[in-house]
Amino acid sequence: MVPLHSQPIQDLAHSCGFEIAGVTPAVPHSDFSRFQAWAESGKAAGLKYLTDRRGDLRADPRTLLPGAKSIICLGKLYNTERPLSTEQANTSQGWISRYAWGLDYHDLLRPPLEALVQKLTQLNGAPFDFKICIDTAPLLERSYARAAGLGWIGKNTCLINQHHGSWFFLAELLVDLELAPDNPVADRCGSCTRCIQACPTSAIVPNPAGGFDIDARLCISYLTIEERGPVPAETASLQGQHVFGCDICQDVCPWNWRAHRNQADLTAEPGFAARLFAPDLAELALLSEREFHRLFRRTPIWRAKYDGFLRNVAIAMGNSGQESMRIPLLHLTLHHSELVAETAAAALRRLESLLQ
Repeated sequence: MVPLHSQPIQDLAHSCGFEIAGVTPAVPHSDFSRFQAWAESGKAAGLKYLTDRRGDLRADPRTLLPGAKSIICLGKLYNTERPLSTEQANTSQGWISRYAWGLDYHDLLRPPLEALVQKLTQLNGAPFDFKICIDTAPLLERSYARAAGLGWIGKNTCLINQHHGSWFFLAELLVDLELAPDNPVADRCGSCTRCIQACPTSAIVPNPAGGFDIDARLCISYLTIEERGPVPAETASLQGQHVFGCDICQDVCPWNWRAHRNQADLTAEPGFAARLFAPDLAELALLSEREFHRLFRRTPIWRAKYDGFLRNVAIAMGNSGQESMRIPLLHLTLHHSELVAETAAAALRRLESLLQ
């Protein structure tokens, strides 16, 4: 049987709203050993789903879909004209990672993926077995996306596309169809080290293979989203105004400066106050759990949970150097959550030292 050519697949993906698409075989990837070395080194921190039995499932995509022959790798652009975190000078405002300015991407990506399945069924002329994967599936998605020609993996470990930069969501469609594969593209980072130099916590570290890893124990994105306990004082003082995630290593990337923007602003989705991409810290400190739920339940910010988010807000206020942050920090020292109260007390001490 002659494999279906990749170009019609890409055309269908574009018609469903994906800016980039490519195909690669559903076979084990050589990057699995690199992933194992990273996880075993402790750099995965508390990301248990990467280090427990689910980590081993990444060895072969066919554990997700027995009989899978091809992986259709897809990218959905979420870049907009809004400012970069590196341009934010007002320390009384927090910063929310760009990917979280709209609805949860899991909800955004599933409908176009389901539409792609329908169109691919028509193109194939018969139903086929498939599995939709959006981030949570145990799959080396960046490695397969690179193999499918969507881009190269930069020193900051983000997948970078020559035309779109790194501001896109990844998704995959595993199918039991023989599809002609695309070719990977060359690494175009060259000697640039802007992302490494810009990281406040030095979270981009060399690995034994000669490349670079993210050490989650130092990464602001991990600490503000996944970490459930207190943040070490030495790291908290370097988090700046980040209250959810961090984009610095992408903000400084030259490939993102020239990247195409998505004309459909994903932050304009109903149910989310788009003005909150740089929210007032004092206002956030007063959020009740019900208000947090109302604002963020359908966004990625929900993953940080209420106590974790207020912990992040307290840290950002402590780093602000603003006299106006004293009272909201005092308010948080009385919070019913021990995590929030103790973080706020430490942040207040840090603020006092900055104001002296």
